[in-house]
Amino acid sequence: MLSFFKDYKIFAIVFGVISIIIVTIIYNTLNVYRPLPVYQPEMVTPELVDSTIQSQRKYHKIADFSLINQNGKTITQDNYKDKIYVADFFFTTCQTICPIMTNNMADIQKEIINDSEVMLLSHTVTPEIDTVEQLKRYAKEKGVDDAKWNLVTGDKKQIYELARKSYLAVKDNGDGGAFDMIHTENFMLIDKKKQIRGFYDGTKSEDIERLLDDIKILKEEK
Repeated sequence: MLSFFKDYKIFAIVFGVISIIIVTIIYNTLNVYRPLPVYQPEMVTPELVDSTIQSQRKYHKIADFSLINQNGKTITQDNYKDKIYVADFFFTTCQTICPIMTNNMADIQKEIINDSEVMLLSHTVTPEIDTVEQLKRYAKEKGVDDAKWNLVTGDKKQIYELARKSYLAVKDNGDGGAFDMIHTENFMLIDKKKQIRGFYDGTKSEDIERLLDDIKILKEEK
């Protein structure tokens, strides 16, 4: 009887070790690194893309820009060189989706606050209202860290063109004229090569979690 239990104990140990090895192999197989897509205009819902680039299949990147942040500083692509960043469009007087989006962006800021590779960029769609002074007040109210997150204003036509032709983020509602208005809940994840790697609903917590996971995936790219 003792011999039986001894043999059974050895079998149980061997079986346990083999089981752990099998589970580890299966886990590693299922968690193989999968790169994020590089979004091209052709891959995005046509209503979000300017008609002049809807058929573009490759080489799409965020265009150069020159805008002014909450501190009156000129912000260009150089400020985001070799950075991963999350971009969105908002306005400070919005009472619907923008407060939720800004709060979620603030949550992202908390997660990446010590990560030198990742930044945030929020474009106002009402630059005539959102002056530097207004953006500064809003930034203080929302806990914006100036080193991580730029709220930018500037030429309305430039901002609207960025939204439609670069970030592929909003439905067409004018080209930046005095009475034009765009509004979108989209967050866009941009890589170090100025390419779009993900779209997320900035009002949904589950999308924010997915965005944070995708930032980790993006950081694994060489």
